[in-house]
Amino acid sequence: MSRSSDISSTPAGDAPGYRAIRFNLDWITRPLFGIALAGGAVAAIFGGAPYIAAFGALAGIAAAREWHRMVGERVFGPSFFLASFVMIAALTAIVLWPHAYYGWAVLASGAVLVGAFAATAGQHPLWQGAGPLYIGIALLALVLLRGAPYGAWIIVGMFLAIWATDTGALIVGNLIGGPRLWPALSPNKTWSGTLGAIAIAAIVEAIYVAALGGSALLAGFYGALVAVVAHGGDLFESWVKRAFRRKDSGGLIPGHGGVLDRIDSTLLTAPLVALAVAVGFNPLFGAHP
Repeated sequence: MSRSSDISSTPAGDAPGYRAIRFNLDWITRPLFGIALAGGAVAAIFGGAPYIAAFGALAGIAAAREWHRMVGERVFGPSFFLASFVMIAALTAIVLWPHAYYGWAVLASGAVLVGAFAATAGQHPLWQGAGPLYIGIALLALVLLRGAPYGAWIIVGMFLAIWATDTGALIVGNLIGGPRLWPALSPNKTWSGTLGAIAIAAIVEAIYVAALGGSALLAGFYGALVAVVAHGGDLFESWVKRAFRRKDSGGLIPGHGGVLDRIDSTLLTAPLVALAVAVGFNPLFGAHP
């Protein structure tokens, strides 16, 4: 790992808030790399399903490297390469046959294969086999979302709510501090940051949908719900890191940590939004961009 994996200590008391703020290089690198990654994601979204699949494959491979290393495999081990191949094959299938089950079948059978291989290698078969599912389901969901009516705008709206959640939690939590949300699991998260993130996500989503001609009120509730789900995805990855005594999933993205640290919220949110849209939910609330 690029950073210390010793996370045995849990901070005592409330988070100090603005009193502990000190300038560091992350103030520059975090927004710069965040904007660059967001720009690449938006370009892929409006480029179409093949571009989303290609962008997702790159992110998925980087995330798989971190996942399989985090759950006990050496860097660039066989399970990582097999999982990467499975995700690429599944994404290719979902792009070529979006209304068939080939992509899902490839992903599911590939996950079983990865787990079986890990078992023969004396690794954690369930954790290793879960890697392609944990990452790949969200990637396939994004490709399918792009094929829905106004799919590009739906995905952008979802990402705006997720990004607002991450940024809002960081800013509000650092400024206000106070009681920690779950010290044993994620000691840097605070209740103030969580509630502030939900509020900011609601506001951002309301403005976005209203600008497209939809209901700002309903969009605000949707943005708040996305923020809650996004926090759940973040906490799940924190739980996995705690289980394997890792502080961060990696350090590939300056100012952000690992790729998994950057997309953990999306990995839970994207499948749920895709499922909701599949059963008739409209996250644009009447907008017709």
